[in-house]
Amino acid sequence: MLIVQLSDPHIRPAGTLYQGRVDSNAMFRAALEQLNQLHPQPDLVIISGDLVDEGSPAEYAMARELLSEIRQPLLLIPGNHDEREAFRHAFADHDYLPASGPLHFVAAGHGPLRVIGLDVTLPGEHHGDMSEAAVAWLEQALAQEPQRPTLIMLHQPPFDSGIAYIDLYKCRNGHRLAEVVSRYPAVERVVCGHIHRAMQLRFGGTLLCTAPSTTTAIALRLDPNAEEASYLEPPAMLLHHWRAETGLITHWLPIGAFTGPLPFA
Repeated sequence: MLIVQLSDPHIRPAGTLYQGRVDSNAMFRAALEQLNQLHPQPDLVIISGDLVDEGSPAEYAMARELLSEIRQPLLLIPGNHDEREAFRHAFADHDYLPASGPLHFVAAGHGPLRVIGLDVTLPGEHHGDMSEAAVAWLEQALAQEPQRPTLIMLHQPPFDSGIAYIDLYKCRNGHRLAEVVSRYPAVERVVCGHIHRAMQLRFGGTLLCTAPSTTTAIALRLDPNAEEASYLEPPAMLLHHWRAETGLITHWLPIGAFTGPLPFA
């Protein structure tokens, strides 16, 4: 089973630049063009939040237009730049999304790997929280099929990355998530967005990885007093490849045109 993870496209209304500088829509379209050229084609596409930048109806209309290029089933969760109710309205035809409350979901009908979407966003805030209610929901969801290979997707990472100015907006109470995950060895991966960089670490007895953005990258500045910044680094996506004999392998795949293929390996 192949799953492409895209994250943080920060789609803007047609003709509007992200942060007044970057054509995030064109960069997302380039990501989708590359997605459609993959061979074999993925079975599923997931987007781990910040689909749009300001949560406006015009942005969601633009998002729907761009997302129409995706041929696979699509699973989405909101990020801190999304507006929960506008997101819910824009994707009312996505029947895995609940009609009220946090946009948690369980998607078990796309292949052997179950995908759980966990909405840890807090309306009006940029940080997330693993609340006691979210813990209870996740525990119940995992217990439905405790032995089934599972990927859990949330937006804000539940750990300190070392980049002080983005760690202010992490998912708080991440230890609660780790405790739940540790009780279910079938959780193959926890995946996040938000941080606009690829990172990985052990978490709750499994692996956690963050996806790069399809637009700008948050600067890797580990000085605790560093000023916040971003770069136009090569955008990328993650490709998660699940096989029964190996479990889940995660590949970092840059987006763009590169010299090759060359006749050697």
